[in-house]
Amino acid sequence: MFERFTDEARQVVVLAQDEARELRHDYIGTEHLLLGLLREDGIAAGVLRGLNVTVDDVRGEVATIVGQGDEVTAGQIPFTPRAKKVLELGLREALSLGHNYIGSEHILLGVVREDDGVAARILHDSGLNSEMIRNEVIRKVGTHRESSWQLQSAPSVRRGRLPRRRSSYAPIGRDPRVLLAGWLLFAIALGIGIAIGWAIWG
Repeated sequence: MFERFTDEARQVVVLAQDEARELRHDYIGTEHLLLGLLREDGIAAGVLRGLNVTVDDVRGEVATIVGQGDEVTAGQIPFTPRAKKVLELGLREALSLGHNYIGSEHILLGVVREDDGVAARILHDSGLNSEMIRNEVIRKVGTHRESSWQLQSAPSVRRGRLPRRRSSYAPIGRDPRVLLAGWLLFAIALGIGIAIGWAIWG
């Protein structure tokens, strides 16, 4: 089932872990997922940039709110309960929109729904709310994937539903790092505890 996560969504997890290590944090929180979304050049990043949210600004806010750790964490970095909830909410967002894939845009919608997290606080302090971001996601998906997507019907679009992809699942990436991240993402969303083999990624 993890093949339903797009390459973009899988890469977000890898980048979130990179951000946690860079900040010397011993956990992966919603703020790291937000940084991962901004660094991954996908739909979510486009939405955030269009709303004047930059990776440098968010990284600065994270450093101010949370601070930096003292040591780099070796091995597995656990996800906080709120970060796990963001991924679960991303799955729910995809289902509620009638999608058979999970992309970075769904993770972003999960971030704004988990309004007690650091990421949501940063976005709120930037003058953004969940409705603004959701509307921008709907607009962005409609233009970003126009060439490879088919609209179900005009009424469904008016109801705020996004286009459904023709294929049964998103393409599977060839990069083992991204593939493993996708499996990790899916496992975490289901609450399955696993160990990350960093040595495998090189």
